Parts: sequence; structure tokens; C-alpha cells
Amino acid sequence: MVSLEKSHNEKSATVIGAGIGGLCTAIALQQKGWNVSVYDKATELKDVGAGIVLSANALKVLGKLGLALEIRKKGAPVKKAEIRTWDGKPLVNVPVHEQAQRYGSYSYLIYRPSLQKVLHAALYENTVNLKKRLVHIEQRDSKVSVGFEDGEVVKDNLVIGADGIHSEVRKRVIGPSPLRYSGFTAIRGISVYEDARFPMELGGGFEAWGHGKRFGFSHLGKGRIFWFAAINSESGTIINSPHPKKIALDHFSGWWEPVTNMIEATEESNIIVHEIFDRKPMNTWSNGKITLLGDAAHPMLPNLGQGGAQAMEDALVLSRCLDDYPNEVEKALKQYEEIRYGRTAKVVKGSRAMGRMMQLENPIAIFIRNQLLRNSPDSLKMKRLEWLLGHEV
Repeated sequence: MVSLEKSHNEKSATVIGAGIGGLCTAIALQQKGWNVSVYDKATELKDVGAGIVLSANALKVLGKLGLALEIRKKGAPVKKAEIRTWDGKPLVNVPVHEQAQRYGSYSYLIYRPSLQKVLHAALYENTVNLKKRLVHIEQRDSKVSVGFEDGEVVKDNLVIGADGIHSEVRKRVIGPSPLRYSGFTAIRGISVYEDARFPMELGGGFEAWGHGKRFGFSHLGKGRIFWFAAINSESGTIINSPHPKKIALDHFSGWWEPVTNMIEATEESNIIVHEIFDRKPMNTWSNGKITLLGDAAHPMLPNLGQGGAQAMEDALVLSRCLDDYPNEVEKALKQYEEIRYGRTAKVVKGSRAMGRMMQLENPIAIFIRNQLLRNSPDSLKMKRLEWLLGHEV
């Protein structure tokens, strides 16, 4: 067994999880003079994944970390965003240019592994340690002891669980809490596809909404597109299928022509399937000198496109709180929770409410929703999202 104990007086932290939240936390803390080590059970940082949208509030965080310019180079701006019915009739033309002017930036869509590579490159060499599966964690004598499957034990002044919706840190520190199934399963694909109605130079794309299902696509940068399908289904019915492309084609047969064309243009190996879950918000994420961040603390549905953004906001706020109280970690974690709980709980609830509205099945409810969307002025659309996109940490 290898044991590593960091200095009692050093500004030192261990981060569990090398996803977006964990890497942003490490960057933010290193920029404030902290000694940070990141551990992840993955054997490598794989070049696989889906697209992720970075809205204006996320780009503001990345700007403060000095990374927004690089992210914009790697991704594609969303300069066109439409919502249509399943057969292509217009419902909403999102005022993306007005939003960009008001909030300081367009939203960007980026390939998730590309984002992770940018974040990883911003860290000091050897910050991230792979093949490190957490097996125990405990607090004793003002230190937190973290043990890994390979026998290594790290003792540190602070441990941050940024290990996602199935967080092992959360299980061991906060205890079990049930996941809530969204009622729909997501099928996601990445491909190369061209359509003159949605030119690559313009960026962005559309969503099409039907009865209990929806489809969306956007340009990803570097000539690629990202699409997703959200399909109302019982848990376990789609996730285990060996042929997700056929399922997607069957569900969207007869839809507006670009929908099925994009699915057809995608290799089966570039399609992934996920059941979508969140958890009921809780107002405490910390126990002594251990805290949670991102999906480990407040997993949310993707309907507002804020999972990554909220993890980034967490990272910046946490780093500031620890900078305020570098020798009083528990006080810093308490302040971090107080600042972040209200906002993240609102996003969790808002994302769930948005999902119910998007995934309607009742024809009368769909008709009423569509009429309201068609008749809503741009000013009202922007006002409803001001609290979300206009926020600056």
C-alpha cells in the first residue's frame, strides 16, 4: 500500500472525477495557488462522447479561467436556433443574436472530449491521475483519507467529489438518495451532414417536437454535426437495444426530412444511448472537509442545457470561497453551499418542468403549447431566460 500525506498547512485539495466539473475546479484552485490532484477511475481520457452546449453563463466562467477564446476556436457558435413541429412547421425562431448582444456571447456547441482536452491542457503537468477507482473515504484527525483500488491512500486537507451522477463520494459521505427517471431516453449521434437550410458557416440548428418525442441537431465544429433524440419510454426498454440507429429511425419515420436523413448519415458506432435521470435537490453537499460539485451534488435533466455550466459555476464559486477562508475549509464549504444551493435547485426544477412541456403526448395540450409558443414575443422569451443565461459568477 502506498500512502501520500499532504502538508497540514498547505492549500491542498484532492478532486475525485476528471470530468468537466473536476477539471474546472482544479484549474480554478491552481490559479489561486492550491496544490491539487485529480483522480479518476477511467483508464484513459477517451475521444468519445457527445456534444455539449455552453451558454453565455458558462462562457463567462471560462472567460474568468482564461479559456473562453480557446473554447470558441474548438466549438461552433449557435447563430441559428429554431423549434419546429414534427413535420417541419415553424414554432419558434429563437432570438439568438439579441441574446448574444444582451448576455455578451452566443452559445457554443462543442464536442465534449474537445472541451475536456482544453481543460486538461490548462492544468499543471501530472495533475490528473487515471486508473484510480475510489474504494473508501474517511475523516480522521483533521485529514481526509481516500483509498483507491490499487492500494494507494491519499490523505489531504480537502476532498471534492466531482464524480458525476453516480458519485461514489456522495454515496460514502452523504448516503443514498434515489435517482428520478425523467420519463425519456436519449439517443445521441455525431456525424457529417450538410443541409443548405442550416449552413455550417452559420452554426446552430433546430429542434422538432412531436408526440412524446423530440429531435434536435446543431453544428459541432470541424465539419461535424451533433443530434439527439428524446423518446418517452419506460426505463429499460430502449437502453438495452443493440441497434439504437434502427430504434431512432423507427421512432422518427415520416418526420421532417432532415431528421431521418441525419440519423441515416450516422454510423452506428457514433450513436450512444442514455436514460436520463436527476435527483431531488438537497441543501447540504458537505460533510466536514468533503464536498460535492456538479452532477455529484445536483444532477439535472439536460432540457435547459445547464449541466456543464452549473458545474463550472460551482467550480469558480468554490475556489473563491476557499480563497476567502484558506485555513477554515469547513466554513468555506458552508459558504459555497449557501451561494450555490438556491440557483442550482432552481435549474434542477426548471429543467424538469421544461422536459414535461417538451415531451407532451396529449394532442390538446400540444396544440395549446404550440399556439403559445408561436404567439410569444421575443422580449418575453429573453426575459424568461434572463436569470439563467445572464447570470455572472
